[in-house]
Amino acid sequence: MDAAITLEAAMANGQKRNITQVVNEYSKRLLGFIRKRVSNDADAEDILQDVFYQFIGNTQPIEQLTGWLFAVARNKIIDRSRKHKPDLLEDVFAGNDEESVNWAELFFSKDDTPETAYLRNLFWETLNTALNELPEEQRTVFVQNELEGISFKDIAEQTGESMNTLLSRKRYAVLHLRKRLQTLKNELLNY
Repeated sequence: MDAAITLEAAMANGQKRNITQVVNEYSKRLLGFIRKRVSNDADAEDILQDVFYQFIGNTQPIEQLTGWLFAVARNKIIDRSRKHKPDLLEDVFAGNDEESVNWAELFFSKDDTPETAYLRNLFWETLNTALNELPEEQRTVFVQNELEGISFKDIAEQTGESMNTLLSRKRYAVLHLRKRLQTLKNELLNY
């Protein structure tokens, strides 16, 4: 019985050593492969971690380890790009609480009272200021896609950038704008 426990412990130690060896040997190459295909380093590192997690959990024999690792990485990249949906302008303006400023109502309101004119003006000033705070690439993608209505496909053809890069830039722009407009909304509600 003691021999079986010792053999099991030895096999577990050997397996840990093999996993560590694979991770050390392939991490750099896989990360380089993934980085070329995703928009930012955080996503690349997440995908790399997912690849090794799948490797550790795999119970089937792997004949071509290198090919298997790169195929899993490619599949994880594809899965991530399918899950990522672009943020919409409505997401920037949307309010989750009951006491929210509804920007869409403000834009399309038939009332042209001094208050609505003031709020529209304040909104556009805040939006322009927030857009000017963005890096040029993010601002350009946001303005072209949301305000000018140009599709990502057309922007990609014009600029030579990949769709994933453009989606990522717009996402960062939307996150920044959402934060800035939330600040304006909080100021208006707490006034």
